[in-house]
Amino acid sequence: MTTQLTFDELGTPLRETTFVVFDLETTGGRADEDSITEIGAVKVRGGRVIGEFATLVDPERGIPPQVVALTGITQLMVTGAPRLDTVLPAFLEFAAGAVLVAHNSGFDVGFIKAACARHGYSWPKPTVVCTVKLARRVLSRDEAPSCRLSALADLFGVSVPPNHRALIDARATVEVLHHLLERVGSVGVHSLEELVAYLPEVTPAQRRKRTLAAHLPSTPGVYMFRGPSEEVLYVGTASDLRRRVRQYFTASEGRRRLREMVSLAVRVDAVECAHSLEAEVRELRLLTAHKPAYNRRSKNQGQAWWLVLTDEAFPRLSVVRTPRDGAFGPFRSRRLAEAALEAVLEAVPLRACSIRISARNASATPCALFELGRCKAPCAGRQSVDEYSPAADAFRQLVAGTDVAPLHGLTAQIDAFASDHRFEDAATRRDRMSSLVRSLDRAQRLAGLAALPEVVAARPDGSGGWEFAVVRHGRLASAGVARRGARPMPVVDALVASAETVIPGEGPLFGAPAEEVGVVLRWIDQPGTRLVHCDVPWTSPASAAGAWREWVARAEAGRDQYRMAGH
Repeated sequence: MTTQLTFDELGTPLRETTFVVFDLETTGGRADEDSITEIGAVKVRGGRVIGEFATLVDPERGIPPQVVALTGITQLMVTGAPRLDTVLPAFLEFAAGAVLVAHNSGFDVGFIKAACARHGYSWPKPTVVCTVKLARRVLSRDEAPSCRLSALADLFGVSVPPNHRALIDARATVEVLHHLLERVGSVGVHSLEELVAYLPEVTPAQRRKRTLAAHLPSTPGVYMFRGPSEEVLYVGTASDLRRRVRQYFTASEGRRRLREMVSLAVRVDAVECAHSLEAEVRELRLLTAHKPAYNRRSKNQGQAWWLVLTDEAFPRLSVVRTPRDGAFGPFRSRRLAEAALEAVLEAVPLRACSIRISARNASATPCALFELGRCKAPCAGRQSVDEYSPAADAFRQLVAGTDVAPLHGLTAQIDAFASDHRFEDAATRRDRMSSLVRSLDRAQRLAGLAALPEVVAARPDGSGGWEFAVVRHGRLASAGVARRGARPMPVVDALVASAETVIPGEGPLFGAPAEEVGVVLRWIDQPGTRLVHCDVPWTSPASAAGAWREWVARAEAGRDQYRMAGH
């Protein structure tokens, strides 16, 4: 028995959805090499045509004879036609806010996306419906052995047969679309969301599971899919819990692992949150607590990698899991930490060998490994152990941001390589220094936030109200909102009074998980955020790595330009 859908389940009714059905003619089949010669589009809503768009386009290149024979578009016809840089913005405006429809949409959308990238327009990421895929879903092989546009036009008896001209083919596709929508309506597809979901990958059993989202509110929060034994299978965040969870039961969720997860789920729990920051932080904490099998990231927040000086008379750098005061990091992987270690050794002459040197045998230089030819470290044979202690101090000051002399030393090395025409060596050193500066900048900014006993930040919610976060030693201690018309300061006072007590731990981040501090910092860094209250001044040394951001931007721009030139 078929259950009648509620208006909430219907989502956006198809009769109220605006479709822009379009077709392109091109000089060939490669979006990265060929050009558009014609665009035709028809805007429809509720079965009625409400606008058309058609133009030839100067491809600024020759049209192959076989394409002329197929489309009838000659070089003479496009000579004097508007170029794509003029036509593209007009088409994007015509299609703005609508669902794009095309026959074999991958081809047509691929050309439009490539054109956007080439002419500096951001792709608006509209919903796209492919009438080929829809036809294959709706029609049997016996009924429609071929899903070519001409074959479907014959099957449905459309009034405007396609002829490989853009507007005519778009008009034919409109009629095909309407016939296909009539077919899917008979099986209970009445909304845009259900239309997108109506693909072979979604089994009826999966589609029936959308009832798991029926109790969820349309508010920001965190959701948890639970399995038959109450185990947490997956954790995620959403600005609209009900809408996001329902997407897992449609074809818009194309990840195989998550479709498998949905097939196992028996319940979806949710935690409503005040705003996106609280949702992200709660997600991180739930991932750490439950380690869901179907989440791939952030399950081991405490497992970051750090660089620390060994506890020796003449210390060296070591890659560790547990940070202590003065540690440099965090790094997401050991590989990244080791790359940073190499960059540090280029900037600071710390010893790299693993032989333990004490004050008693400090005169034994160079080290035994170097003499045996088994050590190629930057320090080997170039300085005495008497220099190791000052180098350790230089590392500590570099990490703290109180002395960046080592960075000036690196730029001098890069300039020297360039002067000697050793450009590859200069580029390698430049890229390592750029990565090192970025890592230092992030580490210093995270540590600066984690050092604050309490900071209260506010962001406008876009509707005349405010979103608040109480942060203690880098952790989110409380979150709330003051909607438009409400007095904000009483809300702030209540949030501070009810905020979680945070006892600072050890290390640069005072025991806070690096990912959580990073999430909080990104939220505070967004334009429009205001600091309502801060226990102690939030400061950063004038010589910290942040002062080198402009240098990094220039270095990375030069690297990218070099790569784009094909080197």
